[in-house]
Amino acid sequence: MKENQYYSTGRRKTSVARVYLKPGEGRILINKKDADEYLMRETLKMIIMQPFELTGTTGQFDVSINVNGGGISGQAGAIKHGISRALLKVSEDYRKPLKKAGYLTRDAREVERKKYGQRGARARFQFSKR
Repeated sequence: MKENQYYSTGRRKTSVARVYLKPGEGRILINKKDADEYLMRETLKMIIMQPFELTGTTGQFDVSINVNGGGISGQAGAIKHGISRALLKVSEDYRKPLKKAGYLTRDAREVERKKYGQRGARARFQFSKR
């Protein structure tokens, strides 16, 4: 690995994001595409920028991200988790604000499986007495 390059992994639902941080002008590449091109919704762009805004490092790092699995929203959550963990490797001073905001905690919520004899995970087929 190159000097001054920080690597971390973020996860959310079934998405896994591998994040590479290095000092730069603030360019964000997700799967070799620009972040604006990859994340169409403005809310998702805001989600991935939250760790930078919280630590005051917006525009200081170039970020290269490989993300796969899940949907676009889960991928954005995984990217946020990965960026937060990578920022810790830059400086331990960021731990307190990131921890307080809950960005370092892996969101363990997953989709509950569908059960047999039912329409979904919890939904039942309509019941009729006759």
